[in-house]
Amino acid sequence: MNDERREGSAVATDSAREYLTFTLGDEEYGIDILRVQEIRGYDAVTKIANSPDFIKGVINMRGVIVPIIDMRLKFHLGQVEYNEFTVVIILNISGRIVGLVVDGVSDVIALRGDQIQPAPEFGSVLDTAYIDGLATLDARMIIMVDIEKLLTSQEMGLVDQTHLTMA
Repeated sequence: MNDERREGSAVATDSAREYLTFTLGDEEYGIDILRVQEIRGYDAVTKIANSPDFIKGVINMRGVIVPIIDMRLKFHLGQVEYNEFTVVIILNISGRIVGLVVDGVSDVIALRGDQIQPAPEFGSVLDTAYIDGLATLDARMIIMVDIEKLLTSQEMGLVDQTHLTMA
């Protein structure tokens, strides 16, 4: 039987996935880099009446109307202060373009599955449905967010769940 997990082979390095890390307040989060289309500075948005407070509005990006979500408000992390470090991560989830406002982008990291620990259970006190797990890298703890699960959740409804099965 051929063992494809030999050290130094291309298959062995493929087991690590890359994640874009970003900050919200004092915490660092990670999302799958394959979902990231671009990173841009925060610009003014057009507000949409009766939208939830975490949806800041929409922008026109090269002819595409993109909803902008403030992750600090979504995760209930206190007052939002926009400055020169505030950025928008533009994501492509099953052909739907969505922007996430974050405090800043840290870097791109590669993690193997065994470097990500499951999120602890908090019962009904804290909803961890969108957390893939926690990764420790050097002295940093990174909260790994399942961005597809978050954006397809019933409360967000920004991406149709039926499209994800085709991706």
